[in-house]
Amino acid sequence: MPGTNLTREEAQRRAELLTVDSYEIDLDLRGAQEDATYRSVTTVRFDSAEEGAETFIDLVAPAVHKATLNGHALDVAAVFRDSRIKLKHLKQGRNELTVVADCAYTNTGEGLHKFVDPVDDQAYLYTQFEVPDARRVFASFEQPDLKATFQFTVKAPAGWTVISNSPTPEPEDGLWVFEPTPRISTYITALIVGPYHAVHSTYEKDGQVVPLGIYCRPSLAEFLDADAIFEVTRQGFDWFQEKFDYAYPFAKYDQLFVPEFNAGAMENAGAVTIRDQYVFRSKVTDAAYEVRAETILHELAHMWFGDLVTMEWWNDLWLNESFATYTSIACQAAAPGSRWPHSWTTFANSMKTWAYRQDQLPSTHPIMAEINDLDDVLVNFDGITYAKGASVLKQLVAYVGEDAFFRGVQQYFKRHAFGNTRLSDLLGALEETSGRDLRTWSKAWLETAGINILRPEIEVDGDGVVTSFAVRQEAPALPAGAKGEPVLRPHRIAIGLYELEGGKLVRTDRLELDVTATERTEVPQLVGKRRPAVVLLNDDDLSYAKVRLDEVSLECVTEHLGDFTESLPRALCWASAWDMTRDGELATRAYLELVLSGIAKESDIGVVQSLHRQVKLALDLYAAPERREAALARWTEATLAHLRTAEPGSDHQLAWARAFAATARTPQQLDLLTGLLEGTETIEGLVVDTELRWAFVERLAATGVYDETEIAAEYERDRTAAGERHAATARAARPTEEAKAEAWASVVDSDKLPNAVQEAVIGGFVQTDQRELLAPYTEKFFSVVKDVWETRSHEMAQQVAVGLYPVLQVSRETLDATDAWLASAEPNAALRRLVSESRAGVERALKAQAADA
Repeated sequence: MPGTNLTREEAQRRAELLTVDSYEIDLDLRGAQEDATYRSVTTVRFDSAEEGAETFIDLVAPAVHKATLNGHALDVAAVFRDSRIKLKHLKQGRNELTVVADCAYTNTGEGLHKFVDPVDDQAYLYTQFEVPDARRVFASFEQPDLKATFQFTVKAPAGWTVISNSPTPEPEDGLWVFEPTPRISTYITALIVGPYHAVHSTYEKDGQVVPLGIYCRPSLAEFLDADAIFEVTRQGFDWFQEKFDYAYPFAKYDQLFVPEFNAGAMENAGAVTIRDQYVFRSKVTDAAYEVRAETILHELAHMWFGDLVTMEWWNDLWLNESFATYTSIACQAAAPGSRWPHSWTTFANSMKTWAYRQDQLPSTHPIMAEINDLDDVLVNFDGITYAKGASVLKQLVAYVGEDAFFRGVQQYFKRHAFGNTRLSDLLGALEETSGRDLRTWSKAWLETAGINILRPEIEVDGDGVVTSFAVRQEAPALPAGAKGEPVLRPHRIAIGLYELEGGKLVRTDRLELDVTATERTEVPQLVGKRRPAVVLLNDDDLSYAKVRLDEVSLECVTEHLGDFTESLPRALCWASAWDMTRDGELATRAYLELVLSGIAKESDIGVVQSLHRQVKLALDLYAAPERREAALARWTEATLAHLRTAEPGSDHQLAWARAFAATARTPQQLDLLTGLLEGTETIEGLVVDTELRWAFVERLAATGVYDETEIAAEYERDRTAAGERHAATARAARPTEEAKAEAWASVVDSDKLPNAVQEAVIGGFVQTDQRELLAPYTEKFFSVVKDVWETRSHEMAQQVAVGLYPVLQVSRETLDATDAWLASAEPNAALRRLVSESRAGVERALKAQAADA
């Protein structure tokens, strides 16, 4: 949207001038069920450091009716422009501004989102303000370092509930008056409004009592496993309060499962919003519960790191997200009673592969990215900000020691409670508690881009005894277009030595050491030892680096990858093989053979599901075109065989059912899907419930077996919001020109679809079996994407820019078309980045296809 950007320099000037004290926000939401807008009245009190100064307050609104500054009415027509209200002639000291506006409900997941549940026809509202969207609901100084107290007063329909950051009051005549919050940033304020279903409990320990609430729509209440969610939440409270040595800083803790949420969750202070797909309507594997638990703990960690102590500006977004990611997974791994003590396996196999991918794109950037304006930060919620940052924090913990790390964190919270900080504030505290000089570490790890490769160099004598051992470090060139130079870095790693014992790969020795920021680090401790079957660098996944196996280890792992007794070394080897496939060092057909030979022995269901996704991606994009169909046929036959032999009712059986449905292709395989849907076929233990039915329907639609009649009939069985999304995906997936044209028009030619439905349509539109059908849309994409970007909200435009890029058209022609568009269209930096990242995916696929050929 034009006119909504904010530069760092503008924010700095405003922060030097202003100290914000309080907001009083009155919202009239009584017409939410039918109306498109609502009345918003904001009174903000703030101090100015200068007499007669000029600044602005942010507001995105269809209409501003009145603005009064220090008792003087402003000429709204003159001062309200480009989503800002200009404020002139400020008084030195206290100022008071009141703004009366009509603000708009959205269907984009930004600002105040409105959703009408097809089950009960009731409206459900929630706010989503990160990064700059509180200004869509009330006039605000929209930057994280201008903290204030917030008092919300809300008029709502009878029978509705209103939840905010402060404890929920008893309403009087439909009026909800909340107590002021502590001093917090605008982006973590929140309102959730509607006839939500609630379950309440408390967290109690050593005299501390924190009210807990869990909310969802009534249509999901039968599926809400509140006891399990409360259990994870209490584990988090116990672990974080002990590690942080700081009591939970807010008056209550609500978790609200809300519809059509763009992210996983949002850390609103005391009122966390979470995507309601985490209320599972059907059977899911334990991996889904693990991911949900990590999300719950991630947001809870933010109550301290992010909400209590907040970054001064968005260049430290990485620290905010990385800290929450690291501590949430550490909590899962270490909290007494946790169901997921192997959470670092999941991190290695999913989060870190995301980071490695992101770090090899032309948009790669230092962890501490340069954020010049809001456009920069909006596209920076990426694998470097979350996963690489968390990986580096994990290494920092190993480098300074866990006890010293958390002692430093404790000092940090006590010094800066309810304030704003920079990275240097945290590093300073860690230097004090650890005695380590972190300036060199910070420069190497946080201020440079790119990824290192670690390889073992081993020499042995005739008896197999090690005579020389070193770790060689490489710094590959950064991708074309990336800023910066490749660098060697210091790494804290473990080296694991594994032997085959009784057919199992068992760790017999472990060495932890510092790898220097040089090409070669000698490891004399291993000289004189017998060469083991497998040498695994970065065992226990302490550092962030691509790891390669020596020839002897690779040969053993290729035959015995599934035979490691522990899940983490298996995950590290699987991740290394996947990375080699993406880099064109391992042919796709060889990767397929590796997975087929080892996946039956893989017990970790999260790893199994990651392998399913990676194999499908490899076959769709990295297989040589002339080999693709045969490889897909082989994989699909294997998925069906595993489905039939998996333990009835097990997570593995469900995972294999979904993998089979994703690629079923022969008439016999599609007949099996149809039979499972209609009940004429059964597989012992497999319950074809609502979500699995839709997986089958979507595949049958994509292959032309099902059309509108069958899709509509399935929607009649599941007339819910989720059913609506699945039906939209199935309709867009049909292999006809008419279906594709209809789907394209609903997304590109119209802006009426809600965010979740638009995402579902795009997901159905792009089918890997339909390259020829989709080929004409390459030219169409480049003709419309800039206009979409400039006329839609950020979330909606990004869905189109990323989701409809012709990623399946892996050819030199696609690269040339992209280059021509980049050269002529003059997109802004954010759109240029997204399209360049998609282009890099096509370029990588071309390289991998050549390797496979």
